[in-house]
Amino acid sequence: MAFRILLMTITLDPHLKRALADRIRYYNELGIYDFYRRDTPEIRIQPEEREPLPKAKAVVLVSASPDVTTRPESDISDPALALLAVREDLGECTRCRLHKQGRKQIVFGVGNPRAELMLIGEAPGADEDTQGEPFVGRAGQLLNNMIKAMGLRREDIYIANIIKCRPPGNRTPERDECETCSPFLMRQIATIKPKVLVALGAVAAKTLLAINAPMSELRGHWYDFRGTKLAVTYHPAFLLRDPRQKKEAWKDLQMVMKHLGLKAPAQAT
Repeated sequence: MAFRILLMTITLDPHLKRALADRIRYYNELGIYDFYRRDTPEIRIQPEEREPLPKAKAVVLVSASPDVTTRPESDISDPALALLAVREDLGECTRCRLHKQGRKQIVFGVGNPRAELMLIGEAPGADEDTQGEPFVGRAGQLLNNMIKAMGLRREDIYIANIIKCRPPGNRTPERDECETCSPFLMRQIATIKPKVLVALGAVAAKTLLAINAPMSELRGHWYDFRGTKLAVTYHPAFLLRDPRQKKEAWKDLQMVMKHLGLKAPAQAT
Protein backbone atom coordinates (compact mmCIF):
# COMPACT_ATOMS: atom_id res chain seq x y z
CA MET A 1 0.00 0.00 0.00
CA ALA A 2 1.46 3.37 -0.98
CA PHE A 3 0.54 6.79 0.33
CA ARG A 4 0.26 9.83 -1.94
CA ILE A 5 1.31 13.18 -0.52
CA LEU A 6 0.71 15.83 -3.17
CA LEU A 7 2.12 14.10 -6.29
CA MET A 8 4.91 12.14 -4.63
CA THR A 9 4.90 8.44 -3.77
CA ILE A 10 6.69 7.41 -0.60
CA THR A 11 7.83 3.83 0.03
CA LEU A 12 7.20 2.89 3.65
CA ASP A 13 8.48 0.20 5.97
CA PRO A 14 5.95 -2.71 6.07
CA HIS A 15 5.41 -2.31 9.83
CA LEU A 16 4.79 1.41 9.42
CA LYS A 17 2.41 0.69 6.55
CA ARG A 18 0.32 -1.59 8.74
CA ALA A 19 0.32 0.91 11.59
CA LEU A 20 -0.78 3.72 9.28
CA ALA A 21 -3.44 1.53 7.69
CA ASP A 22 -4.85 0.69 11.13
CA ARG A 23 -4.86 4.36 12.07
CA ILE A 24 -6.63 5.36 8.85
CA ARG A 25 -9.28 2.67 9.34
CA TYR A 26 -9.82 4.05 12.83
CA TYR A 27 -10.39 7.54 11.42
CA ASN A 28 -12.69 6.12 8.73
CA GLU A 29 -14.86 4.65 11.46
CA LEU A 30 -15.14 8.19 12.84
CA GLY A 31 -16.26 9.40 9.41
CA ILE A 32 -12.96 11.09 8.53
CA TYR A 33 -11.68 10.17 5.07
CA ASP A 34 -9.44 13.09 4.14
CA PHE A 35 -6.31 14.20 5.91
CA TYR A 36 -4.96 17.68 5.54
CA ARG A 37 -1.80 19.61 6.04
CA ARG A 38 -1.22 23.33 5.70
CA ASP A 39 0.45 24.73 2.59
CA THR A 40 0.58 27.99 0.63
CA PRO A 41 -2.35 28.89 -1.69
CA GLU A 42 -2.29 31.24 -4.63
CA ILE A 43 -3.18 34.81 -3.65
CA ARG A 44 -3.98 37.12 -6.54
CA ILE A 45 -3.81 40.81 -5.76
CA GLN A 46 -4.11 43.47 -8.43
CA PRO A 47 -1.20 45.97 -8.65
CA GLU A 48 -3.32 48.85 -7.47
CA GLU A 49 -4.40 47.02 -4.34
CA ARG A 50 -2.66 46.89 -0.98
CA GLU A 51 0.66 45.17 -0.41
CA PRO A 52 0.41 41.36 -0.59
CA LEU A 53 -0.60 39.55 2.55
CA PRO A 54 1.83 37.31 4.41
CA LYS A 55 1.90 33.90 2.80
CA ALA A 56 -1.27 32.01 3.58
CA LYS A 57 -1.63 28.36 4.40
CA ALA A 58 -4.27 26.40 2.54
CA VAL A 59 -5.72 22.98 3.11
CA VAL A 60 -4.03 20.35 0.97
CA LEU A 61 -5.30 16.82 0.70
CA VAL A 62 -3.14 13.97 1.89
CA SER A 63 -4.83 10.71 1.02
CA ALA A 64 -4.18 7.03 1.36
CA SER A 65 -4.68 4.36 -1.28
CA PRO A 66 -8.30 3.57 -2.19
CA ASP A 67 -8.25 0.14 -0.57
CA VAL A 68 -7.85 1.81 2.84
CA THR A 69 -10.00 4.94 2.57
CA THR A 70 -13.09 5.19 0.39
CA ARG A 71 -15.72 7.82 0.98
CA PRO A 72 -19.29 6.54 0.87
CA GLU A 73 -20.18 9.27 -1.65
CA SER A 74 -17.26 8.58 -3.99
CA ASP A 75 -19.24 6.32 -6.34
CA ILE A 76 -22.41 8.45 -6.38
CA SER A 77 -22.72 10.72 -9.41
CA ASP A 78 -25.83 12.61 -8.26
CA PRO A 79 -24.60 15.38 -5.89
CA ALA A 80 -27.91 15.41 -3.99
CA LEU A 81 -27.58 11.70 -3.20
CA ALA A 82 -23.87 12.13 -2.49
CA LEU A 83 -24.64 14.82 0.10
CA LEU A 84 -27.13 12.44 1.71
CA ALA A 85 -24.36 9.86 1.93
CA VAL A 86 -22.09 12.39 3.66
CA ARG A 87 -24.91 13.27 6.07
CA GLU A 88 -25.54 9.62 6.86
CA ASP A 89 -21.83 9.10 7.46
CA LEU A 90 -21.82 12.06 9.86
CA GLY A 91 -24.65 10.43 11.82
CA GLU A 92 -25.59 11.83 15.22
CA CYS A 93 -22.03 13.03 15.62
CA THR A 94 -20.25 12.64 18.97
CA ARG A 95 -16.73 13.34 17.67
CA CYS A 96 -16.13 16.50 19.73
CA ARG A 97 -17.32 17.93 23.03
CA LEU A 98 -20.18 19.93 21.52
CA HIS A 99 -22.56 16.96 21.54
CA LYS A 100 -22.41 17.12 25.36
CA GLN A 101 -22.86 20.88 25.62
CA GLY A 102 -26.51 21.42 24.85
CA ARG A 103 -26.86 21.14 21.09
CA LYS A 104 -30.35 20.11 19.98
CA GLN A 105 -29.44 18.83 16.55
CA ILE A 106 -26.79 18.81 13.84
CA VAL A 107 -27.08 21.63 11.27
CA PHE A 108 -25.66 20.02 8.15
CA GLY A 109 -26.30 22.52 5.35
CA VAL A 110 -29.01 23.51 2.92
CA GLY A 111 -29.44 24.54 -0.69
CA ASN A 112 -28.78 23.56 -4.26
CA PRO A 113 -26.44 20.53 -4.48
CA ARG A 114 -25.27 21.85 -7.87
CA ALA A 115 -24.82 25.44 -6.71
CA GLU A 116 -22.21 27.67 -8.35
CA LEU A 117 -22.00 29.72 -5.14
CA MET A 118 -21.46 28.29 -1.65
CA LEU A 119 -21.56 30.45 1.48
CA ILE A 120 -19.77 29.24 4.61
CA GLY A 121 -20.45 30.74 8.01
CA GLU A 122 -19.10 30.09 11.48
CA ALA A 123 -21.52 27.92 13.48
CA PRO A 124 -25.23 27.47 14.14
CA GLY A 125 -26.92 29.82 16.59
CA ALA A 126 -29.97 29.25 18.77
CA ASP A 127 -32.51 29.55 15.93
CA GLU A 128 -30.44 27.31 13.65
CA ASP A 129 -30.05 24.73 16.43
CA THR A 130 -33.83 24.70 16.85
CA GLN A 131 -34.75 24.53 13.17
CA GLY A 132 -31.82 22.46 11.89
CA GLU A 133 -30.99 24.87 9.08
CA PRO A 134 -28.17 27.43 8.81
CA PHE A 135 -28.88 31.17 8.83
CA VAL A 136 -32.55 31.29 9.80
CA GLY A 137 -32.39 33.89 12.58
CA ARG A 138 -31.88 37.66 12.30
CA ALA A 139 -28.51 37.19 10.63
CA GLY A 140 -30.16 34.77 8.24
CA GLN A 141 -32.77 37.34 7.27
CA LEU A 142 -30.02 39.81 6.44
CA LEU A 143 -28.17 37.11 4.48
CA ASN A 144 -31.34 36.44 2.49
CA ASN A 145 -31.45 40.15 1.59
CA MET A 146 -27.80 40.03 0.53
CA ILE A 147 -28.49 37.01 -1.67
CA LYS A 148 -31.51 38.73 -3.19
CA ALA A 149 -29.43 41.85 -3.88
CA MET A 150 -27.09 39.65 -5.92
CA GLY A 151 -30.00 38.61 -8.13
CA LEU A 152 -30.16 35.12 -6.63
CA ARG A 153 -32.56 33.12 -4.49
CA ARG A 154 -31.61 31.25 -1.36
CA GLU A 155 -32.47 27.97 -3.08
CA ASP A 156 -29.98 28.77 -5.86
CA ILE A 157 -26.96 28.53 -3.58
CA TYR A 158 -25.67 26.22 -0.85
CA ILE A 159 -25.14 27.37 2.73
CA ALA A 160 -23.12 25.62 5.43
CA ASN A 161 -20.96 26.38 8.46
CA ILE A 162 -17.46 25.52 9.61
CA ILE A 163 -18.94 23.46 12.44
CA LYS A 164 -22.33 21.80 12.50
CA CYS A 165 -23.29 22.05 16.18
CA ARG A 166 -24.11 25.15 18.21
CA PRO A 167 -21.38 26.08 20.70
CA PRO A 168 -22.80 26.87 24.15
CA GLY A 169 -23.77 30.51 24.46
CA ASN A 170 -22.87 31.03 20.79
CA ARG A 171 -19.20 31.23 21.77
CA THR A 172 -16.50 31.17 19.10
CA PRO A 173 -15.70 27.59 18.03
CA GLU A 174 -12.48 26.16 19.41
CA ARG A 175 -9.74 25.16 16.99
CA ASP A 176 -10.05 21.43 17.75
CA GLU A 177 -13.80 21.61 17.14
CA CYS A 178 -13.20 23.20 13.73
CA GLU A 179 -10.56 20.63 12.84
CA THR A 180 -12.81 17.74 13.87
CA CYS A 181 -15.78 18.99 11.87
CA SER A 182 -14.06 20.46 8.81
CA PRO A 183 -13.46 17.12 6.99
CA PHE A 184 -17.22 16.86 6.49
CA LEU A 185 -17.37 20.41 5.17
CA MET A 186 -14.55 19.56 2.75
CA ARG A 187 -16.58 16.59 1.51
CA GLN A 188 -19.60 18.85 1.00
CA ILE A 189 -17.48 21.26 -1.02
CA ALA A 190 -15.98 18.42 -3.07
CA THR A 191 -19.47 17.07 -3.79
CA ILE A 192 -21.07 20.39 -4.77
CA LYS A 193 -18.05 21.69 -6.71
CA PRO A 194 -19.08 25.37 -6.58
CA LYS A 195 -17.40 27.96 -8.76
CA VAL A 196 -17.08 30.35 -5.82
CA LEU A 197 -16.84 29.96 -2.06
CA VAL A 198 -17.55 32.92 0.19
CA ALA A 199 -16.26 32.80 3.77
CA LEU A 200 -18.62 34.78 5.98
CA GLY A 201 -16.66 36.29 8.83
CA ALA A 202 -13.26 35.89 10.43
CA VAL A 203 -13.73 32.40 11.85
CA ALA A 204 -14.72 30.92 8.49
CA ALA A 205 -11.95 32.78 6.64
CA LYS A 206 -9.18 31.95 9.11
CA THR A 207 -10.22 28.30 9.36
CA LEU A 208 -10.37 27.76 5.62
CA LEU A 209 -7.21 29.73 4.79
CA ALA A 210 -5.29 29.31 8.06
CA ILE A 211 -4.34 32.98 7.90
CA ASN A 212 -4.20 34.91 11.16
CA ALA A 213 -4.98 38.32 9.71
CA PRO A 214 -7.67 40.96 10.29
CA MET A 215 -10.72 41.12 8.06
CA SER A 216 -9.48 44.37 6.54
CA GLU A 217 -6.58 42.41 5.03
CA LEU A 218 -8.48 39.22 4.19
CA ARG A 219 -11.21 40.99 2.22
CA GLY A 220 -10.94 42.24 -1.33
CA HIS A 221 -8.81 39.39 -2.71
CA TRP A 222 -9.37 36.15 -4.54
CA TYR A 223 -7.86 33.01 -3.02
CA ASP A 224 -7.41 29.67 -4.72
CA PHE A 225 -8.89 27.07 -2.38
CA ARG A 226 -8.34 23.54 -3.69
CA GLY A 227 -9.15 24.66 -7.22
CA THR A 228 -12.13 26.83 -6.24
CA LYS A 229 -12.18 30.62 -6.02
CA LEU A 230 -12.68 31.86 -2.47
CA ALA A 231 -13.62 35.36 -1.32
CA VAL A 232 -14.02 36.76 2.19
CA THR A 233 -16.66 39.14 3.50
CA TYR A 234 -18.26 40.12 6.80
CA HIS A 235 -20.59 37.79 8.67
CA PRO A 236 -24.21 39.03 8.61
CA ALA A 237 -24.28 39.00 12.44
CA PHE A 238 -21.38 41.47 12.43
CA LEU A 239 -23.24 43.67 9.94
CA LEU A 240 -26.22 43.76 12.29
CA ARG A 241 -23.90 45.07 15.01
CA ASP A 242 -22.15 47.54 12.70
CA PRO A 243 -24.43 48.47 9.76
CA ARG A 244 -21.81 50.94 8.51
CA GLN A 245 -19.89 47.98 7.07
CA LYS A 246 -22.76 46.90 4.80
CA LYS A 247 -21.35 49.06 2.02
CA GLU A 248 -18.01 47.24 2.27
CA ALA A 249 -19.76 43.86 2.25
CA TRP A 250 -21.62 44.91 -0.89
CA LYS A 251 -18.28 45.59 -2.57
CA ASP A 252 -17.22 42.03 -1.75
CA LEU A 253 -20.45 40.63 -3.16
CA GLN A 254 -20.07 42.68 -6.33
CA MET A 255 -16.64 41.10 -6.83
CA VAL A 256 -18.27 37.67 -6.55
CA MET A 257 -21.10 38.67 -8.89
CA LYS A 258 -18.65 39.86 -11.52
CA HIS A 259 -16.84 36.51 -11.44
CA LEU A 260 -20.14 34.61 -11.74
CA GLY A 261 -21.49 36.91 -14.47
CA LEU A 262 -24.39 38.12 -12.30
CA LYS A 263 -26.16 41.47 -12.53
CA ALA A 264 -27.92 42.97 -9.55
CA PRO A 265 -31.66 43.73 -9.80
CA ALA A 266 -32.47 47.39 -10.42
CA GLN A 267 -33.69 47.91 -6.85
CA ALA A 268 -30.56 46.47 -5.21
CA THR A 269 -28.47 48.96 -3.22
